[in-house]
Amino acid sequence: MKPWLQLVFFTCILLIWHTEAEFFTSIGQMTDLIYAEKDLVQSLKEYIRAEENKLSQIKSWAEKMDALTSKSASDPEGYLAHPVNAYKLVKRLNTDWLELENLVLQDTTNGFIANLTIQRQFFPTEEDETGAAKALMRLQDTYKLDPETLSRGNLPGTKYRSYLTVGDCFGMGKTAYNDGDYYHTVLWMEQALKQHDEGEDTTVSKVEILDYLSYAVFQFGDLHRAMELTRRLISLDSTHDRAGSNLRYFEKLLEKEREEKEKSNKTTTTTEPVVQSGAYERPLDYLPERDIYEALCRGEGVKMTPRRQKRLFCRYHDGNRNPHLLIAPFKEEDEWDSPHIVRYYDVMSDEEIEKIKQLAKPRLARATVRDPKTGVLTVASYRVSKSSWLEEDDDPVVAKVNQRMQQITGLTVKTAELLQVANYGMGGQYEPHFDFSRGGETHWYSRCSFRF
Repeated sequence: MKPWLQLVFFTCILLIWHTEAEFFTSIGQMTDLIYAEKDLVQSLKEYIRAEENKLSQIKSWAEKMDALTSKSASDPEGYLAHPVNAYKLVKRLNTDWLELENLVLQDTTNGFIANLTIQRQFFPTEEDETGAAKALMRLQDTYKLDPETLSRGNLPGTKYRSYLTVGDCFGMGKTAYNDGDYYHTVLWMEQALKQHDEGEDTTVSKVEILDYLSYAVFQFGDLHRAMELTRRLISLDSTHDRAGSNLRYFEKLLEKEREEKEKSNKTTTTTEPVVQSGAYERPLDYLPERDIYEALCRGEGVKMTPRRQKRLFCRYHDGNRNPHLLIAPFKEEDEWDSPHIVRYYDVMSDEEIEKIKQLAKPRLARATVRDPKTGVLTVASYRVSKSSWLEEDDDPVVAKVNQRMQQITGLTVKTAELLQVANYGMGGQYEPHFDFSRGGETHWYSRCSFRF
């Protein structure tokens, strides 16, 4: 059976396709970026027609973008289901289009620059590009994808295939480096170098890649490999001052290690950093349940035995003989036996779902968490989504949905929070957390999230 909506008691979470700013936190508004980019291409083509003889380089860019946006605009949601497409869309609008603007400004411009200037106020920001890159890395870790798989676009369940260039991989590595994440820096700089060595055309030099990669490797204590990469860098650019200084520093550290071992009469070789599956081991982070959490996302949770599965049934639910449901009960299916979890089907019509989406669109805002120390609502990296709240006075459909919830559960909305509509961004998540507020916390009573 395919449900119109999965109902989780008084909290109804719907996917919708529009948001305001912070594009990486919601796939919704990124569909609007598809059309914005397509509009920019059309404007650019008009400018090219006016000065085609002078702007052959820009015309080539427009044709490439035209082909891309024609495909993406025909099915925006399906196209953005591929996380690489979503990342590259943000990256293009934050970085590549601005570089193109500088090229266009070398000549007299009219319509295109005016259109680009207007559109730019709605463009993704540096924060969006960083967030999109981190989202790809989060998907990479959660689903155990290597950089090669992501770069080549070999993702199961996606309709479109998209590739990451050397420049894209280099950008991913720089994002990780700037965040002090040397684990992903190594992975993505290695992928950038691999594609560069294979002859891919790019404006990023091997020297730039090796500069980041050698230092990131050094952070893992792998002196021998750091020296090897640094020597390769110097062979390409003998005037690179930082590389020369680093190499001398690495050599001194290695010599110091040897001297200390000789004094201690040790014959063992230099301790190597922990390596797993050909890469450095992923460092532990602040979340003790990280491995379990990611395993659940991959569908590797506790499996139900055939004997337990036999206890699961489908039935019609009348809300304990609620008069409103006797003639038209809801479809109910057991999902789990202990604790008992059920799923309801055909709770809302497609029209009702679309109406709720429309109501929520202009109200979507970055989802927040409450700081346990100050009681102030703030954004957090472990909650990547946008949400809005609907009241019964907003539209009759909200009241109808609330009434339906009451009929199914036998509970009342008088003690429940408002109807919540949420949209998760690329790599969107809400890490394991307590979904309640405690009375001892500051301002615990303000916008509590009680769950039934």
